[in-house]
Amino acid sequence: MVDLRTSNMRPIVYYIKELIKNFETDAKVSVYRKMITLQQNVYQMITDFRQLDLNKRYTYADYLTWMFDERVELFKGWVKEMSPAPNMSHQRISWNLSGEISQYLKGRSCAAFSAPFDVRLIGKSKSKKAKDNNAVYTVVQPDICIICDHEKLDERGCIGAPDWIIEIVSPGNTKKEIDDKYSIYEENGVREYWIIQPTDETVTVFDLKNNKYQFRKIYNNIDKASVGIFTGFEIELPEVFRK
Repeated sequence: MVDLRTSNMRPIVYYIKELIKNFETDAKVSVYRKMITLQQNVYQMITDFRQLDLNKRYTYADYLTWMFDERVELFKGWVKEMSPAPNMSHQRISWNLSGEISQYLKGRSCAAFSAPFDVRLIGKSKSKKAKDNNAVYTVVQPDICIICDHEKLDERGCIGAPDWIIEIVSPGNTKKEIDDKYSIYEENGVREYWIIQPTDETVTVFDLKNNKYQFRKIYNNIDKASVGIFTGFEIELPEVFRK
């Protein structure tokens, strides 16, 4: 098998480029150009987190070339390493809450997704710009997100703001990370944002009004939490925090 990473491949690229000049049909030219693009992509693959320059801004196009094990997000181009695998409390809350939401969404048009699931946030950009991976600088993986506009969905995840995002705070999350996500979700038009604190067993809820988040309430583990984007839908928090 030929190692595409070796410098010996460079002459092959040169010869392929020369061959393109001599081919008469557009179809053959297209095939060889794709071969060159494929090899160039192989050169760009990043397989070790330490290869990243954390002082550099990256795009979603860069993100797609990262093949290392660490989970990361992009906040306006800046790499943010995510916490290690969620602990038991985090997983239990996510599972219980997902069950409550899935039951409600049966027969409805909205869809729920849980991490790992890439959400590309594009601000006020038009859909044409969203299709350019080099123009996307924010990629997040919310613990749970609900999306009602199916045009925002593709095989890679979501393009644009979900209607409702739920983040479950992990021990490794810093206040700055929480604040950064609050700002990013607000700027991108996420209509409802929940922050769940497993240690305190509380849910802090924000509703988007006039493009700004308004604090609604901090719910405790004995409360029913109403879902703003769905009239009449209340979640029994004793069930969510059930051990």
